[in-house]
Parts: sequence; structure tokens; C-alpha cells
Amino acid sequence: MSTRFDLVIVGAGFAGLACAQAARAQGLSVAVLDKKGEPGASVHTTGILVREAAEIWQVPAALTHRIHGVRLYAPGLNFVDLASPGYYFLATDTPELLRWYARETEAAGAELFFDAAYAGARRRGSGFLVEPGGLEARYLVGADGARSAVATDFGLGVNQRFLVGVEAEYEGVKGVDADFLHTFLDSRLAPGYIAWLVPGAGGITQVGLACRRPAKPSLDAFVAKVSSRFDFSEARVVARRSGPIPVGGMVRPISASGVLLVGDAAGIVSPLTAGGIFTAVRFGRRAGECIAARLEAGGPDPGAVMAREYPRFRWKSQLRRIADWGVPNPLLDVALGLGPFRRLAQLVYFHNKGLGSTAAWRDLFRGQNERST
Repeated sequence: MSTRFDLVIVGAGFAGLACAQAARAQGLSVAVLDKKGEPGASVHTTGILVREAAEIWQVPAALTHRIHGVRLYAPGLNFVDLASPGYYFLATDTPELLRWYARETEAAGAELFFDAAYAGARRRGSGFLVEPGGLEARYLVGADGARSAVATDFGLGVNQRFLVGVEAEYEGVKGVDADFLHTFLDSRLAPGYIAWLVPGAGGITQVGLACRRPAKPSLDAFVAKVSSRFDFSEARVVARRSGPIPVGGMVRPISASGVLLVGDAAGIVSPLTAGGIFTAVRFGRRAGECIAARLEAGGPDPGAVMAREYPRFRWKSQLRRIADWGVPNPLLDVALGLGPFRRLAQLVYFHNKGLGSTAAWRDLFRGQNERST
């Protein structure tokens, strides 16, 4: 087994694997370290892929379930159906998706080390000595999640603002329309965010909620509430997950000489929707390409390139502040019946041109594809 690599990546999530594949495609030798015992263990994400992710990343159809709309519920459980022509989401079997992605990354020539918790790195000469294993690296990437140890070790930016989410996977939930993401506004149960039921791949229903800290989400309370709409009488829990979701936007700095943060470690998660898989894959790949260009051809500093290219989420950060203030449930019940509010929700879920774009605001005032019940 080699202990000398061009690139060592800490974290075998979506961002780390995307970075590893892209770097390997450019000829770098790559090692990926992960503390989990196997790929896909201890997943902390619902695993929904937006259409933009599906367009740049061909994943096995057997691991996904295509969903065409969003059913948005007010606290009183009235709802509006939202859709956009040609748009869709993919609910995924996330653990199996990560296992598949890890196999693909190994097939590309990267070496993946599981049950290998990052134990620190120090500079040695022009590179790094990374533990465990005494791996030598010319470049180091932190893809180790919202509380990145790599970021701490090298004095980089760390995430400061979080949501806390909990989710369970159920078998046997009845009455869930499989063509919708079911999302719920409730400032008491999910202050600062939403709750959800997702008709997942393989007949699984993912049920969860998240809230801003220091509030604590109660899955039992949410299930009790929505049991008037969905039948949980024969349902059983087959998996549970929980964890912090960074919503403070890109951390600063994201890099030091020879070190770069990607994915959740870099804070490139939507502050409003908390979606991060698309940005993890897209910019993880881009980071791998930039590192290869730097090491192989003396290209520009990858940290400087990614600092320009990572999304800023300016409008979504402003809407995050509004969400953090909280809106009383009676006002949310009223708001769902108002056209401007529904069109804003449409914009958040389906618009890919940026909330500050002219096209976004034109669509906001035009409004389309909504049905209330």
C-alpha cells in the first residue's frame, strides 16, 4: 500500500468523493480517509437531488424515486401544490447511493480508507503528513462535514450557524402521495425551518424536521400532528438519523497554502433550504480539477479560484434571517392563501437562476402552477 499521494481528502461524503474522482481523472494519486466503518454509514442527509444535480451526475435509477411537485402545508394542514414544467426532484436511497459512489471512486483509481478517523496533519517540507497511517500528501482537502477538524487544525473558517435536524425512515406509512415532497410550515414544531415527509426510493417514507438552535426538534410531536393526514398505524421505523446543518453560508477563509475546504466544511449549503448535495458534487469536482491544475501544471491557487466560484447565497441569507425571526402559526395559515407568498415559495423550490435575478422576480410576480386545498 502506498503512503505517498498527490492529494489526501478527509471525508468520504458527496463532496469528498466528487473531488477524488475529478482529481483522479486528471491523473493525481488520491487517498480518501473516513472515520465511518463503511461508505454510507451514519448518513445525516435526507438525500434529495434537485434536477440540476441529476443533470450533471448520472446516478443509478434503481436508487432514486422521481418527484414532480411540492405540497406545502400551513400549520393548520391546509396545503397548496406547487410545480414547474419539466422540473423534478430525486429522492434517493442515500446510504446505497454513497456506497455506489464510493465504488465508482475506487474504480477510478482512488484509494479509500474507512474506519480511519482523521487524527491530524502537519506540514512537512512542501507537503503534509496526515494521520492515521502517516500518509504523505502534496495537497490536503477537508471534506469532513459541518464541524471540520481540518478547518480547525489549519486555522480556517468554521461554521457558526446551524439548524438541528432529525429524521426517521419508515416502512408502511399510508396515504402519502408519491408525486410530491410534503413540506410543512410550523413555527412551533420547526422554528426557522420546516418539517417533511418524502416518498423515498424502495417504498420508504422519510419523515423529519429541523429547527434553529437552541430549539430541539421533536419527531414524535410532528408524527402525532400529521397522523390526521397520514396513516402511521402499521408503520415501523427502519432507520434514524440526526445532525447539525450549517446555514451560515461560505466560511472564511476556505483555504490555506496547500489546504482547501469543500462541501459542508466550506459552508456551501443553502442558508434557506439547507440543500447541499448539488453544490457538494458540483464544486467538489471543480476543486479536484483546480488542485490537479495547480499540482500538475502550476495553475492558479485552488483556494483563490474556489473563493471566487463558491456560491454566496446573498438573497437566501437574507431570507434565512427572516426565517430565524419566526412567523406565528396563525399568520402562516393566512399567508398560504395569499398569491405573493405562494409565488415566493414557488421561486424558492424551483428557480435555478438565483433569487436576485431579473428572471426570478419576473416569475415571482407572474405566478403559475399552483393549486390550493
